[in-house]
Amino acid sequence: MKRFIQLVAIIMALLVPQSINARTGVIYGSGASDFSVETNGDAQQVKLRIYKDGMGGKPIKTVNMKRNEKAGELLWQATVKGDLKGKFYTFDVKYNGKFYGECPGVWATAVGVNGKRGAIVDMGGTNPQGWANDRRPAIEAKDLIIYEMHHRDFSIDPSSGIEHKGKFLALTEPRAIKHLTKLGVNAVHILPSFDYASVDETRLDEPQYNWGYDPVNYNVPEGGYSTDPYRPEVRIKEFKQMVQALHRAGIKVILDVVYNHTWNIDGSNFQRTRPDYFYRKNADGTYSNGSGCGNETASEREAMRRYMIESVQYWVDEYHIDGFRFDLMGVHDIETMNAIRTSVPNDIFIYGEGWSAGSCAYSGELAMKANINKMLGIAAFSDEIRDALRGPWDSNSKAAFLGGVKGNEESLKFGIVGAIQHPDIDYSKVNYSKAPFATEPTQMIAYVSCHDDMCLVDRLRASVKGITTEELIRLDLLAQTAVMTSQGVPFMLSGEEMLRDKKGVHNSYESPDSINHLDWGNLERYPQVMDYYKNLIALRKAHPAFHMGSAALVRENLSFLPVENCLVAFHINGRGVPGEQWGDIYVAFNTHKRARSIEIPEGTYTVVCRNIACDPDGITTVKGGKVTIPAQSALILHN
Repeated sequence: MKRFIQLVAIIMALLVPQSINARTGVIYGSGASDFSVETNGDAQQVKLRIYKDGMGGKPIKTVNMKRNEKAGELLWQATVKGDLKGKFYTFDVKYNGKFYGECPGVWATAVGVNGKRGAIVDMGGTNPQGWANDRRPAIEAKDLIIYEMHHRDFSIDPSSGIEHKGKFLALTEPRAIKHLTKLGVNAVHILPSFDYASVDETRLDEPQYNWGYDPVNYNVPEGGYSTDPYRPEVRIKEFKQMVQALHRAGIKVILDVVYNHTWNIDGSNFQRTRPDYFYRKNADGTYSNGSGCGNETASEREAMRRYMIESVQYWVDEYHIDGFRFDLMGVHDIETMNAIRTSVPNDIFIYGEGWSAGSCAYSGELAMKANINKMLGIAAFSDEIRDALRGPWDSNSKAAFLGGVKGNEESLKFGIVGAIQHPDIDYSKVNYSKAPFATEPTQMIAYVSCHDDMCLVDRLRASVKGITTEELIRLDLLAQTAVMTSQGVPFMLSGEEMLRDKKGVHNSYESPDSINHLDWGNLERYPQVMDYYKNLIALRKAHPAFHMGSAALVRENLSFLPVENCLVAFHINGRGVPGEQWGDIYVAFNTHKRARSIEIPEGTYTVVCRNIACDPDGITTVKGGKVTIPAQSALILHN
């Protein structure tokens, strides 16, 4: 009976079209290569063209592909004999009597320069030495400390001392690895690193800059970050080398993915293979614009949902990616996000922006922040704690808690507990969410700045009038102390540890290096900032009380002291937290320009953070009773 079942399974596998053929574009073989492209049902013809080079020249072979009737008339296939390794290909699909234009299809896994043609590559040959033994670092979601970075920002300045400036290989160099490990972060969130449109890879000797939120080929690394975009295998291998180097250092790699829109419509691979299938439309026939980019994808449609799932799986399997940050996650439907969550291992961390950039032409439930409690194992950014600290998103000049503006205390408390239900919070006074959105604290990303909007230093300068350098440093460190002692997952923008600024530019997505670069010289100018950051991160990592990972534990062991204007303090009962060595822990934030005090039980306490100093081993000791918090600073102490 067992052999019979096995035989039936084999026969069914031969009869049923394999999804791998529908999604890979090309399967390379030394004797022949198989090509596949999925279309709409009314496609009339598909031409496959083979080229010698990634751009220019005439095709060396043109093949009329055949419709696979067993695949529901959506799949067109062709087999081309011979060893085509190193060659390039395009598909051209005909609808209503016209061809929609050559493209590599939606499932290209290697491309030529600027991604106009797919590349025929032996993927096994792109693996660096030791790749088979590469493993994801074993770090639980509650223990993550995320560092968001752009490849070019991080390494482009001469002060970085990094050779491969603006490249994937920058993160393989000892200078980069040493800095990240010294800082203590254990996850790097890289801004979009797939092939995108706005940087011309044929002109990399000229200054060009973009964040990369304009996708072309979702499943291929960006050529602008490789040392040779003309050779398809180079970008693939160098991306893997980057992941491998970070993994060896115990650092996870999180990929910023932008499935909510494409760089355009008419020229997109989606539109050229399946016109209007992948995009939502309004009732009047116009394209819906929930993405704010002139189009939004339709994640609820079967092929788009399958595409997103298989794309994420591909990055996990082929590139060993450890997590995904979904751009404008609120454009996607809940069912798709939950399907993605269950399709990858549990240790793959998934989070995103729980909002859209406009209204979406979709009547079902979207993956908005308010629906996070329906998406277990998926996290969302908390703009509650962000704006409670720095000020509202719609005004650069308005301050909040950091600027001594009262009324933000409950929103800060909301972020401290990780956006969960907690008896000490008055949700009616929380700035955006009037109810908890997270079931567990690991479903909330705690942050005060990211690539979007002003960085922290610029925002403080714009919103706190007459701020001095001393005040700026004090408030900067206070803000990050709130982030790092939050029960959510902490997240920081690269360069904050260097007191980074972007010359006040609010949206630097295409600003030059002079705006976006990290000035590594600031490590020497402001050594106290880096010292505080690394010690604060070390403190969080060493003490489970600051990352309990359980809503029940947070409710049982974290309580707030009476709130005062511009003063928030809380107590953690370390005895109730598994693995915690400290007993009573008190954390306080004072943004007044004068010292304030809180009342705590009598006893002797060790101070580990005060003013602009942080030392997990202790700075000094104080007696209980009335304890002073210096002006514009955080205080952490324990017994």
